[in-house]
Amino acid sequence: MSPRPKIGLDLTTILEAAGEIADQKGMHEVTLANLAKKLGIRPPSLYNHFDGLPGLRKKLAIHGFDRLNEVMADAAIGVSGTEAVLAISKAYVNFARKHPGIYEATLFAPDPEDEDVQQAGAKIVDLSIRVLQAYQLEGNLALHAVRGLRSILHGFSALEQKGGFKMTLDLDESLSIILKAFLAGIGEER
Repeated sequence: MSPRPKIGLDLTTILEAAGEIADQKGMHEVTLANLAKKLGIRPPSLYNHFDGLPGLRKKLAIHGFDRLNEVMADAAIGVSGTEAVLAISKAYVNFARKHPGIYEATLFAPDPEDEDVQQAGAKIVDLSIRVLQAYQLEGNLALHAVRGLRSILHGFSALEQKGGFKMTLDLDESLSIILKAFLAGIGEER
């Protein structure tokens, strides 16, 4: 017996299911066949929501950026300066820990130059610039600082996910020390 389509299946439900596959099994397992099976529908039904696998991966990347931005923005509420940078940074790393597949989707959108993907990623850049305003960085210097912060957070997340931190030191404390050193450095650059 073939799967029956679920009534009211919307894009959010589809992306949540795709995100679960990505988080549990990796982005390589996010296929139309696997997603349709998880949702209990036939693969052609997915074409009502996006254009094939590249369309799914684009939508999942945007969904990932939106979710990451949301947790970072929530972490920034009520804090400023160094505390805000540490809060959004911890939220970023925790998101990558909790949602490794969705996080991976943000890094490997089928076309990173796509305008929708760019806009979704720009929200995180804008949030980071606002949080770093306490360091009085402007123009290109602010963008360089955001690149530096993202490099730290992505590098830390990637090394942690690949088992690169074997010592029995608290990872969050290590992250905090690294970030404070970075912030002290950009504070001196003014």
